[in-house]
Amino acid sequence: MTAPAPVVAARRAPTGGGLGRYVLIRLLLIIPTVFILVTVVFFLMRLTGDPITAALGGRLPPDQLAERVHEAGFDRPLIVQYFDYLGGIFRGDFGTSITDNRPVIEILFQYGSATLELVFYALIVAFVISIPLGLIAAYRRDRWQDAVLRIMAILAYATPIFFVGLLLKLVFSVWLGWLPVAGRAGTRTELVMGGVDAPTGIYLLDALRLGDMQLVGDVLWHAVLPSVALGLLTAGVFLRLIRTNVIGTFGQQFVTSGRSRGVSEYRLLTKHAFRPALIPIITVMGMQVALLLAGAVLTETTFEWKGLGFMLAEYLKARDFVAVQGIVVMIAVIVAVTNFVVDLVAAAVDPRVRY
Repeated sequence: MTAPAPVVAARRAPTGGGLGRYVLIRLLLIIPTVFILVTVVFFLMRLTGDPITAALGGRLPPDQLAERVHEAGFDRPLIVQYFDYLGGIFRGDFGTSITDNRPVIEILFQYGSATLELVFYALIVAFVISIPLGLIAAYRRDRWQDAVLRIMAILAYATPIFFVGLLLKLVFSVWLGWLPVAGRAGTRTELVMGGVDAPTGIYLLDALRLGDMQLVGDVLWHAVLPSVALGLLTAGVFLRLIRTNVIGTFGQQFVTSGRSRGVSEYRLLTKHAFRPALIPIITVMGMQVALLLAGAVLTETTFEWKGLGFMLAEYLKARDFVAVQGIVVMIAVIVAVTNFVVDLVAAAVDPRVRY
């Protein structure tokens, strides 16, 4: 009689990690990313010399200029200035602008909310345009509707954003007179917003807090053109992504099985095929926010939307590199944090991302 084979205890296969480990790793990666960006920005800003000489050189006598440089500490060794700047960032001190003598952190809070508001509007425009058109392009694959929509998508993200903005202003503001030509709000709304207690800087939220629907309408009316100009940039990218991913999922077995059970084509397209196709789109959103922030510089300048992009252009013209450095670093931090949040959303939607 042969001996029974030894029972081998089933061992649990390693999972390769979990959501908590994934979150911790992604969070820790923000630190070196921001550190590298801060370092690169700092030394690039110093290629033209110290910021005070760059901004005020030729407008002050040499002795006064030298005194200002010494008071600001820009005559010290560059490496000393670098570590001093890093220490200031950890304390929340980004320096003081040279042209208007304002703390840079105050500039970031005042104008950063305007940029975030514009980016939010632009994302809404991008989704409203790209989702239905991307589904139509996928459903009408290789037909004339698909060809037209793909050409439109290419034009949307290939056309310079300032050209789109100027064209929208010419048509809807100058020729038709339907929409405001520039600004975040009308004169009355600006005066009211200036007197709001503890303002958020986001005009729509402040107008809703006041409960004045006329102010809300004015804010949204002024946001239409800049939001469309900036949103089209991302809508073109999203449209092609949605089309490609929906085509991929539309041919899979679970969709074919649903069709054999009599599920309508509309439900197969909008429910069964679209939801799995969202996962790659979510992962790309972080990069698109960076693209939107870059596009915000031209959009805000074109429409005189006073946000970080508008102020960045103004400080660049004034060669105020202290303010420019602070704004660029803040934009870099926003992009890094946004990518972290997008990674978390992608990991929550698709567990495969964590491993």
